[in-house]
Amino acid sequence: MLSLAGIRVLDFSTLLPGPLAGLLLAEAGADVIKIERPGLGDEMRRYEPRLGEDAANFVLLNRGKRSIVLDLKAPDALPKLAPLIESADVLIEQFRPGVMDRLGLGYEALRQRNSRLVYCSITGFGQYGPRRDMAAHDLNYLAIAGLLSLTADEAGAPTMPHTPIADIAAGSYPAVINILLALLQRQRTGSGTYLDVSMTDNLFVLSYWGLANGFAAGKWPQPGAALTTGGSPRYRLYRTADGRYLSVAAIEQRFWDVFCRLIELDPAARDDARNPAATMAAVTARIGARPAAHWRRLFHDKDVCCAVVASLDEAVRDPHFAARNLFHRRVHAGLGSIPALPVPITEALRDPAETKATPRLGMNEDLLASGL
Repeated sequence: MLSLAGIRVLDFSTLLPGPLAGLLLAEAGADVIKIERPGLGDEMRRYEPRLGEDAANFVLLNRGKRSIVLDLKAPDALPKLAPLIESADVLIEQFRPGVMDRLGLGYEALRQRNSRLVYCSITGFGQYGPRRDMAAHDLNYLAIAGLLSLTADEAGAPTMPHTPIADIAAGSYPAVINILLALLQRQRTGSGTYLDVSMTDNLFVLSYWGLANGFAAGKWPQPGAALTTGGSPRYRLYRTADGRYLSVAAIEQRFWDVFCRLIELDPAARDDARNPAATMAAVTARIGARPAAHWRRLFHDKDVCCAVVASLDEAVRDPHFAARNLFHRRVHAGLGSIPALPVPITEALRDPAETKATPRLGMNEDLLASGL
């Protein structure tokens, strides 16, 4: 039996943080029911490219879920939802603070109907505080939490992260962690709880090393100056002769010694503590003299902590991930299918079904009548 078999999740969220959290729960066996607005449903359904009627993004994030359509502002919305609310174990929502209360669907109202409900609200800034009603997206959360400042390039300009870090690492993952903890607590107490998941709050854990330096020594990290922000020749990206990049993370001395020997770095430049800039320039020249394929061959099977930067299409074809069956599950929508998202749930705890569908908008309307 899967860990979350028998757990029912009502998901009022759209786009990424809540739906990904719901996907993780569904892959562990939970029955996840999306509550979608009439007409458009989840905004993610309209994205491009499409796979069948819906966006491929939506398909990846909603494998194995169910869908009902309901106008939450309609007078009969709450009575229609009542059977589902009373049977639910978990509720996920990511409206701005106060919206669910105004709809009659806030935690205090629903706990009167279902005291065992674990109610999870995912927002940018949490349910209270000066920024709670501020409109923002992932890039803004990263900026406000100080993470974006640490990505500065050589000219001092922050660089654009190309993955929604806050939505996933500070939204979806903490939501799932807290939901699972709340379900475990419920086993002991018999009562549900309210979870206030603030994506901006949760970003600070990603800066743990900077917080340690700042709080303990007053040395707040500066872009391009710290070990992991470009200040060390041991932890940098170096351009190769064919315009690709080599990621070097030879931090420990044993790795650094092997790296310097393999690239035939001038012995005078190997002591990076004496003149980091000179060492950096020397390494840059050495790496820039050869193409990426040369460095890939040279570092293969060596203890050196170096890797050529792969494109995403190269990464999904990497023999290592093929050997681990990372993309063997599939999700289908209409007549098309693509590999399912390789979620971070170990094989022993994940639903073994090879193929599952994504829900068509409103395909499970019978749930509103029966609640089953």
